[in-house]
Amino acid sequence: MSRHVVKLPDLGEGTVSSEVVAWKVKVGDVIDEDQPVVEMSTDKAVVELPAPVSGKVVSLGGQPGDQIAVGGELYVLETDASAAVESAPVTAPVQAAAPSTPAKAQPAAKPAGGRVMASPATRARAKLAGVDLTTVNGSGRDGRIQRQDLEAAINDRQSGGGKVPAAAPAASGRHVRTGTEEIRILGVRRVSAQRVADSKRNIPHFAYVEEVDMTELERLRKHLNSQQPKGSPSFTYLPFLAMALVRVVEQFPKVNSRFDSERNVLVRHDGIHIGIATQTPDGLRVPVVKHAESLSLKELATEIRRVTTAARDGTASRNELQGSTITITSLGKLGGIVSTPIINAPEVSIIGINKAVERPMIVNGEIAVRLMMNLSSSFDHRFIDGYDAAEAIQALKEKLEQPATIFIRD
Repeated sequence: MSRHVVKLPDLGEGTVSSEVVAWKVKVGDVIDEDQPVVEMSTDKAVVELPAPVSGKVVSLGGQPGDQIAVGGELYVLETDASAAVESAPVTAPVQAAAPSTPAKAQPAAKPAGGRVMASPATRARAKLAGVDLTTVNGSGRDGRIQRQDLEAAINDRQSGGGKVPAAAPAASGRHVRTGTEEIRILGVRRVSAQRVADSKRNIPHFAYVEEVDMTELERLRKHLNSQQPKGSPSFTYLPFLAMALVRVVEQFPKVNSRFDSERNVLVRHDGIHIGIATQTPDGLRVPVVKHAESLSLKELATEIRRVTTAARDGTASRNELQGSTITITSLGKLGGIVSTPIINAPEVSIIGINKAVERPMIVNGEIAVRLMMNLSSSFDHRFIDGYDAAEAIQALKEKLEQPATIFIRD
């Protein structure tokens, strides 16, 4: 028998490390070549890595949430003598639709001599929790106690060996709730959380909100939908807004820029690649409609629908999740009155759509019911002055209120 080390491959796009999302095997499992072993998360997607050879799983190089460097030890297999001692990095990862629940590691035997092997962090956590590490079974190599082993021991002790005692009723006769749940932030949600935190920390945002009379656009939208073949998807506001935004960018090109912080250069793009902020089961993703300036209204509607669907079901490619130059974000019917969207760095502008509601307005000196909607936008104040942002949003407002101008090129 021989020891076969499987290393983390280069997953592309300059990736230097990747996060363990979920293991599909556990220590002690006998697996076949090409069997899915682990799901790893990059900045853009979750990829599933298969086994390069058949063998028995000896150890796992990390647990969900851990970062592993490219070329670092991912897991170790015990194979027959004909297998190579060390594997080349696994190739051809397959994108996974969604992270699965990680399998629990099989406890390993205690190391000879009674010496407890654990990291300083694990020892400190055990001391704080009052856990004797000599009573914990380690699932790592040579019985090393890993973080999940300690957490399992703590949870087992707190639950009384798996049985949760019923809470004593309060004076009112109702039960007091004392339980907690720890939710690890993994995969796409972790990446998204890090990005929005970095964006808010590094970019001096300023918000600009303007109300827009959507009455005429709604009339046009309903008319176009009535002309659609039966069973065809209906037009939403998004393709109209995207087309109007294309026209505005032609007048105010600076809002269609990305900031290269390494070179300290603002890159203004001629092509308009619109990111569509999309809520998915794994968190927020921003699929991209490339070259929106070249698309008709119907093509925009089709492409928006295609990329957002792919983002939600986990089939979006890396290319479809990168390269946006300006982003639109919308909460649809939950859009509220005003929002303060966070810029999708390294972009410098983001346009937010709020809920459209009927309100009484003064039109030509008379009270009239109009369909009103707010645009809540954010800009990077390092590069976009307040006056320029206001001009751009006012131009967008004018085109939405006079929808025929959306289809007219200057």
